[in-house]
Amino acid sequence: MNILNGRSLRAPRFLRTTMLLTMAAVTLSACTVPQRQTVAPGEISTVMGPAVRTNRTPMEGALACFADHVASTKRPPLVIAVGDIKDYTGKYNISEGNAITQGGSLMVYSALGKLGGAVRIAERFDPTIAERELGYIDRRQLGDGQIHELGGADGKQQVPWVPYFGGSITQSDYFIIGGITELNYNINSGGAEAGVNQMGIKARTYHQSIAIDLRIVDTHSLMVVKTISLSKQLTGYEIGLNIFRFFDNDLFDVNVGAKGQEPLQLGVRTALEEGVVRLVGAVTQVDPEPCMTVKMGSRIPPQSADELRQHADPGPALVPAGQSAAPGGATYGAISSLPSTGSWIQIPFEVGAPGLNSSALSALEKASTAAQTDAVDIVLVARDTEQWDPGKRDALIDQRIAAVVSGLASRGIPQSRIRVTWRPAATDNTLHRDGPGMIEIAKLRIGT
Repeated sequence: MNILNGRSLRAPRFLRTTMLLTMAAVTLSACTVPQRQTVAPGEISTVMGPAVRTNRTPMEGALACFADHVASTKRPPLVIAVGDIKDYTGKYNISEGNAITQGGSLMVYSALGKLGGAVRIAERFDPTIAERELGYIDRRQLGDGQIHELGGADGKQQVPWVPYFGGSITQSDYFIIGGITELNYNINSGGAEAGVNQMGIKARTYHQSIAIDLRIVDTHSLMVVKTISLSKQLTGYEIGLNIFRFFDNDLFDVNVGAKGQEPLQLGVRTALEEGVVRLVGAVTQVDPEPCMTVKMGSRIPPQSADELRQHADPGPALVPAGQSAAPGGATYGAISSLPSTGSWIQIPFEVGAPGLNSSALSALEKASTAAQTDAVDIVLVARDTEQWDPGKRDALIDQRIAAVVSGLASRGIPQSRIRVTWRPAATDNTLHRDGPGMIEIAKLRIGT
């Protein structure tokens, strides 16, 4: 005989109680128990969950595959911006807030980032800091700790503030906008439940869906190049076992079970990533369909898109002068970086443009890297269709040289190391050829 709470219990009844409680304890112990850690002496222990990881989706393989295909075309990377990708579902709960993420734009930025060097990303969503610094430059308040030399009618002037010559902000070729437009709860559910003598089991599944609508727009013409609408279903489940009955004079009420749901916001991110691949495919003329089979169904791969790439980031690719790389005959970037002649590095400019395009910025990176250990010669080139009057030509050359000098200075090359070795005289009307369809407009040297 055992004594518990002052009452006599028969062994069979005690064993039944112990067995049921043990079964419940074993079931609960199957749940993951997070670790605890005491960070500092005297503190109570803190629950420590899993470590931070890269946020991956089932689209990682498709993104890596598509980025490799775009890079293999050897075209200059497009510059793509992102607008406001809003939540248009209107689903809001007063206790839990918005049902759909308000960070759609950020997800699209991350998707473009997973394409690596296949595209370049222009910040247009929140340029607040850049606009403030441009304002400081305009008021001659922004400095970088260096002294800058300015030329003028009175000769050179040394100033502690960063000069601004215009054209330092790279224009975008396209931008993506749109929104999350659908959230449909419980579009289908089903299951079963059975019980005998107040003992039962249950199981059910339920589904909901989301949809997005995106479009990619030509920045120069504001014409919509392509629209896309994608939908994704999300699945949830619930299973359970319950016991509600008397054993002798004791009432037992035991419920065990589990339920789970595919993360809603992960579904939104996955749909946005596929939308980005299809839109970028439209403007690069690279068919994304062969890469869609790399989505691995609904599984999330163990590697990120960067790790799945077959080739390293190729950087700006080359395209023959005058070759069209866009639908309808438009040329992306207008001028590509042509191979250097000898030790010269070419800095290309678009017709009439004083600022640097993406190809020119890439050439500047190459020049600044080479200048760390040796002298570098630079030639500024443009299309041979540029034929301005001497006054406009000289003013444009001044602006272009200033843009190159400023770009090199921002990459750690001081102005004191840069000098102009040649530029056409005011009366020089000769076209100084530099390859098919190109002319030289100035030459610079970065000294050691």
